[in-house]
Parts: sequence; structure tokens; C-alpha cells
Amino acid sequence: MRIAIAGSHGLIGHALTQRLRWSGHEVVRLVRSQPISPDQRAWNPSGGTIEGPGLTDVDAVVNLAGAGIADARWTQSRKRDLRSSRIDTTRTITAALTESERCRVFLAGSAIGIYGDCGDRELDESSPAGDDFLAELCRDWEAEADRAPEHVRVVNLRTGHVLASTGGLIGKQALIYRLGLGGRIGDGQQWVSWISLRDHVAATEALLTADHHGPANLVGPDPVRNIEFTKALGRVFHRPTVLPLPLPVARAVFGQEMVTTAMLASQRVRPAVLGRIGHQFQDTTVDRALTHLFG
Repeated sequence: MRIAIAGSHGLIGHALTQRLRWSGHEVVRLVRSQPISPDQRAWNPSGGTIEGPGLTDVDAVVNLAGAGIADARWTQSRKRDLRSSRIDTTRTITAALTESERCRVFLAGSAIGIYGDCGDRELDESSPAGDDFLAELCRDWEAEADRAPEHVRVVNLRTGHVLASTGGLIGKQALIYRLGLGGRIGDGQQWVSWISLRDHVAATEALLTADHHGPANLVGPDPVRNIEFTKALGRVFHRPTVLPLPLPVARAVFGQEMVTTAMLASQRVRPAVLGRIGHQFQDTTVDRALTHLFG
């Protein structure tokens, strides 16, 4: 297949590009800067344009573009950036797909944040959306993707916390844990739905050809509570995890809304669609995933 990828410089996008090329696919990377290699194509999501020939020469599109949710404090300006970096990119792609008879698959970025804070309730793709900022953002993100023309099969990639040696959930905490300063967040009872990077890209590749449209939870089969996740990190780094993250400090740094919505929210998510399409997880437990990453 010939596959266009938006967000190819990010953690997941870079790994997916490598995986697809290894599998024999041809990748076209949509870039905002001047293209410097034959596999790059310029686009301007804020202006709604993709350099010719647009998406008329590809079989599928994967959109992983979007500003980092936890990269900055959620000011009103930052919230607008989080929305535009997702909605504008998706809108540009769906508009370009109306001009392409060849492209039949659109894997559109989303996140398990769509479910909101659900406590201990088990969630699958049929569960209702929440009502906080992240849930609303994901709802609008998916709605924009669903505007793709009828001949395009749309899959909403509801990504959980991605485990990788750099970047993602672990990358920003590794140094803290190596120093023995890592600990639970709050009471540690909130559920963390995670997936290893290698399972994420393998599942994404499978969804390119699977008989499925609509949302797909990209999470592992074994969600854990935050306190269990914390202990697993302590084991792999051989460090204590007795110091909880002081919530007043977190709120001062990140703001009340981000702490409540992104750090304390409990989401016990099940990968029902991945199970149905037969995806075989390489990392079935947190300990297995972390051991693979850090030995």
C-alpha cells in the first residue's frame, strides 16, 4: 500500500513509519516545512492545503498529528492550540479525500480521553463519551474525521498511554524514577490504560486492512491502577516509590483542570475491537512491557 502519514515526526508516527516500510509499504510523510526528501509532501493544515497531488495517489491516510496534551499548562490559548492542531489537520485531510477515488482508508487520531473519568467502570468502544475538556476535544476530533466521504473507511484510533523508552508516559518520568523520587498520583486508585509502542504500531498496521470502521481502543489487555503502575516502574528501575506526587504542587505547575482531567482521571479501557480482529499482543502486562523497554 501507499500510505500518507501526518505526524510522522512524533513518537508514534516515527515508529509507525519504520514499521510500515519494514512491511514493504510505501510511506508519504506530510510535513509543514519545505520537503527535503522524495517521501515528504508539504501541507498547511491551518490553511487547509496539501501540496499536489494531495491524497489522490495514496491508498490510505494515518493522522497522528496534534500538540502534546501535557506539554504546557492549559491556558485558554493552549486549549485553542490543542483543538486546532487536531481539528484543522483532520478537516484538511477529509477535504482532500473528497478529491481522491483511490484512497479508501483513513485511520484518524483520537484518545481514550473521550470517556472522561469513569472510576472502576470497564469501558469498551460502545461506552458513552464524557463531558470534560478532553472528552469534548476527542468528540469533535472524531466527528471531523467522520466527515470523510462514504467510500473511505474511517477508524478512530482511541489511543491510551503509550509506553516507550523515550517520550510518551514513561519518557517524562524516567529520570524522576531513576532518582528514586517517583510515586503514585493522588491515592493511586485511578485506572491507567496503557499500550506498548510496539503493540500500538502493530495494531495500527492491522487496522489498515481489518474489516472494521469506527472507534478502536488502542490499549493493552491489562489496565492497572496508578499505584500498581508506579510499583512496576520502581521494580524495573530498582528504586523505591514511597513518595506520592504532591497534588498542591502539581496543581500549581499544571493547573487544576489538567490535574483533574488528565492525571487523576480513571479509565479502565478494554481493547474489544483489537480482540475481534485478532491482534496478538506482544506486551500483555506492564511488567513485560517495561522489562522489554528497560531490561
